[in-house]
Amino acid sequence: MARSGKYSYQVEPKALEVTDRPRKFLEAFAAVLKFGNYHLALDTYASLSAKCGRCVSSCQLYETTREPRDIPCHRSELLLRVYRRYFTRAGVMKARLFGGFTLTDQYLDEMAEAYYRCTACRRCKAACPLGIDHGLVTHLARWLLAEIDLIPKALLVAVREQLEGVGNTSAIPVPGLRDTCEFLEEELQEMFGVEIKFPFDVEQSEYVFFPAVSDYLLEADTLMGNALMMHVTGGSWTIGTGNYDGINYGLFYSDRMMERIVRKVIAEVRRLKGRKVLVGECGHATRSAWFIPTFGGPDAPPVVNCIQYAHRMLEAGKLPLKAERIEGRVTYHDPCNIARNGRITEEPREILKAICRDFVEMTPNRSENLCCGGGGGTVSIDEIRPFRTGLMGKRKADQIRATGAKYVVAPCANCKKQLREVCEDNGLDEVEVVGLHDLLLKVIDVKGPPTAPAEQSQSEVGQASWPDNEYDTQR
Repeated sequence: MARSGKYSYQVEPKALEVTDRPRKFLEAFAAVLKFGNYHLALDTYASLSAKCGRCVSSCQLYETTREPRDIPCHRSELLLRVYRRYFTRAGVMKARLFGGFTLTDQYLDEMAEAYYRCTACRRCKAACPLGIDHGLVTHLARWLLAEIDLIPKALLVAVREQLEGVGNTSAIPVPGLRDTCEFLEEELQEMFGVEIKFPFDVEQSEYVFFPAVSDYLLEADTLMGNALMMHVTGGSWTIGTGNYDGINYGLFYSDRMMERIVRKVIAEVRRLKGRKVLVGECGHATRSAWFIPTFGGPDAPPVVNCIQYAHRMLEAGKLPLKAERIEGRVTYHDPCNIARNGRITEEPREILKAICRDFVEMTPNRSENLCCGGGGGTVSIDEIRPFRTGLMGKRKADQIRATGAKYVVAPCANCKKQLREVCEDNGLDEVEVVGLHDLLLKVIDVKGPPTAPAEQSQSEVGQASWPDNEYDTQR
């Protein structure tokens, strides 16, 4: 008998596989239950009938494959079965008296396959009549599997590089970062005839900027749009050379890794004496940053997404726009991580309606949106691209096609990569996937009226235009 506080499990030695992975999995499970708060959810879910199948109507994977293993409640049952057997008194006593289910290597492999087919988009939660969060179960199962080294290599390598290597998931060194930003400054100078800077290590700035670091390699227009936005609105911001990556793949598979990465963000803001975290266009980077109060304590810096900042400036009349509007039909993809809970849905739409002549909605949208097909970190696993863009991406491709849009705005680094591949693999060659700040770059009027009285400093402008209690992580 192995024990961890009130949680215990019992396995006959002869039932364990040669690799001993089941024992290690159960030890990890016991530790998580002892030191975390997952037991509250699992106690509830395990006592309910989680097999009604109502969730199939919302699962885009099941609606494509029609395979029972892709039914969300059946997938959750894989972990709940282990919990009932080894971590409830009834399960332990039943096994002693009558035998039955024993955790094996084969079962663990089945779990790994099932839980990495799921993108954890959480659409199924809204359809469950019992309120079971199957996405939460997927996350916990992945964490436990990671503790026995069952984890996709792409996620493992990215996190290792961020925590032990150069310090970011794309392995971009500081000289490379500076070179990229200097090049973009030159581009902005040619485009607008004014000096627009990417500031580095400026202490006491209001915002410390954390985009998905891959933007520095792949999303030049998004970054230039960010810099232009801060320039015309007089925003006080900086990029920290100690940590400049908003990506947090721990969110996809391990609370332990997620906490370490979140603490790196907090440490960088405090090193620079910044006031707030400004997250770039990235859904999962924003959602993981919302855990900053959890790990940072009562004095943790508030978190603002760059779309929220842009919307606030638009509302305040501090965003000068050209008379011309974006031509061509535009639609908007809601990234699951910022839209599923309804936190960021209306702000981007109000901006797009202000700068586009022909904006149309996808159906469904907002908190009911379809996942891009690469959520939960699966977008980083290139060897499963046919699965991502075919089985998972087909419904998204059909949704985009139905809008007739030329531009699909996807304010998330992972969604952009996935949707570009979805469009490429599903014959949507005329569709262009862009960020919201890509379009703002086209319509912001640099020579427009000043955004604040000349006697105010940048810091004062920022403080005056953004109350501390608005759009932060506490709302």
